[in-house]
Amino acid sequence: MLGLLLLGRRTEDEAMSYSSYILFIPLLPLLAFAVLSLFGKKYFNTSAGLIATLLLLVSTVLSLYTAYQYFLVDGKVNDVYQPVKAFQYTWLVFNEHLQIDMGVLLDPISVMMLVVITVVSLMVHVFSLWYMKGEERFATYYAFLGLFTFSMLGLVISTNIFQMYIFWELVGVSSFLLIGYYFQKPSAVAASKKAFIVTRFADLFFLIGILIVGFQSNSFNFGTIIQTLTNTQSAEFLSATSTTFFGASILTWALAFIFIGGAGKSAMFPLHIWLPDAMEGPTPVSALIHAATMVVAGVYLVARMFPVFAVNEASLHLVTWVGLISALFAAIIACTQTDIKRVLAYSTMSQIGYMMFALGVSGYGGEAGLGFTASMFHLFTHAFFKSLLFLAAGAVIHFIHSNEIKDMGGLRKHMPITNAVFFIACLAIAGVPPLSGFFSKEEILLASYNTDKIVYAVALLTSGLTAFYMFRLYFSIFWNKEAEVHDTHHGEGSMAMKFPLILLAVLTIVAGFVPFGEFVSSDGKVLETHLHILFSIAPVAAALAGIGLATYLYKKENERPAAISNSFGAFYKSAHQKFYIDEIYLFITKKIIFNLIARPAAWIDKHIVDGAMNGLAFATATVSSAIKGLQSGKVQNYALYFFGGIAVLAVIFIYIWK
Repeated sequence: MLGLLLLGRRTEDEAMSYSSYILFIPLLPLLAFAVLSLFGKKYFNTSAGLIATLLLLVSTVLSLYTAYQYFLVDGKVNDVYQPVKAFQYTWLVFNEHLQIDMGVLLDPISVMMLVVITVVSLMVHVFSLWYMKGEERFATYYAFLGLFTFSMLGLVISTNIFQMYIFWELVGVSSFLLIGYYFQKPSAVAASKKAFIVTRFADLFFLIGILIVGFQSNSFNFGTIIQTLTNTQSAEFLSATSTTFFGASILTWALAFIFIGGAGKSAMFPLHIWLPDAMEGPTPVSALIHAATMVVAGVYLVARMFPVFAVNEASLHLVTWVGLISALFAAIIACTQTDIKRVLAYSTMSQIGYMMFALGVSGYGGEAGLGFTASMFHLFTHAFFKSLLFLAAGAVIHFIHSNEIKDMGGLRKHMPITNAVFFIACLAIAGVPPLSGFFSKEEILLASYNTDKIVYAVALLTSGLTAFYMFRLYFSIFWNKEAEVHDTHHGEGSMAMKFPLILLAVLTIVAGFVPFGEFVSSDGKVLETHLHILFSIAPVAAALAGIGLATYLYKKENERPAAISNSFGAFYKSAHQKFYIDEIYLFITKKIIFNLIARPAAWIDKHIVDGAMNGLAFATATVSSAIKGLQSGKVQNYALYFFGGIAVLAVIFIYIWK
């Protein structure tokens, strides 16, 4: 059944104006996946990149047009941006109230994500035209990119939480395929399996949370869930908050489980262990999956359910502290890593932590909702400068043929464009004005300052560490020492590699000037935010201090970094080894789960379960062997049994009648 849920004062014609083209946005990448996966290797292996890129270009144009229509033409009704279901199809009906729909939901955050996903994915497609040229599985690579883009687009436009879960799992599958693209490498296979297992573990909790929320609200629809579970007078809300389990309400448990699913996908502590290893995939994949799209899915999930989180203080505290710990924890580790992609991976984890705790310190509506707007703003700006960092890192790796920063240095003369754009991105992520990262970070810090001074202090420290490790990376690559380059025939690459870098650098510069609060807020109303010059002194000072320290230690080759690392001793070693979190997980799985749970379970399965089945089979065979003579096929024996039976029945009959 096709239908439209029109919220606010929308007419059916206004909603249908979106549905006439909106479905092409996710379906065009799906078409690329279908064509290239079925026929790409045989017919389109050399032209696969061009086909996929052109299809995604159309999808990107449609996304930008959708954003224009929604934000500037007809999205606002009575000064409030209204959600609208541009398309809806009823898929499964459980009862008169509970059903699963497949549809397209347009609201400020979903439209914003459409733009982010398609633009960044398009840049990755273009960059890969030259970066992945010559790969034997070139068409397969672009097919996987198409599947991932389709899955991510489907996730953000989902009208209900179960539809989101379906695309959530598709995102996991497609990321598994992309991380393990170089399946000949054991490390890539191990990384893809690790990402799949960790995120599936988190997704189990997500599914449990979905079922609890669906049961409590009697719906999977986002609008109904929010309306029901935020109405403090409704029977459903009272039931969800009055029923407790281990001291917490059912609603608290449901939101905690949903957040665990988001934390797994967004690589939050302690479910972050898959993200650094996922760098085994091609570098453009890292830019797409692990910088701008997949890892922000958890942030988007919390934002989508934010009105429900906002009425449950315990769940917001969980979001705040997990995000804050993740941000600081990852920043410390990033200061010690020597693999360029792993530094960026931990940087991503830290920035996602920033977005998470910004949601945690936010209220709902008006000035109290600054944290929500700041989180979405940082998601928006981070997508551009982090994808720029990853793609620039890919250009460096392609030039040097190594991921280790010890093999780099002095590349600014050989790679002037990459040097310039990398420097711009580093300034942005460090929070230096007037680049985009400054504006979004300042709003996050302001929101945390207004809510919790401890959170603000830790966030400020993390901001300084971010500036330090990013410029440690920058100087180690482009300055520090004279470059030892032996293969310079391809230079910085073709225009297909340079154009995405330049365009993303431009977006990094201008994205901060977008009046984001006019478009995205917790309640759909315009949130006017102002630049607080005095408040900005501390964040900018922290950034400049981090940059200054990195300049002192890494601009020129010297012994100071080694001396400082030695002075920190065991702490530096622990940070370099990622605080042994992977080793702890291995100990728990191999020594405890495998030995104390898996081995006894295997013994029970082999000796008791299989033994019982084998014993039953043996008994059956024995009895069958003993009585098989009764079915010998000899007529004389059958006649004997027949007359013997008659004799026995006669004796019984005579005995009874006596």
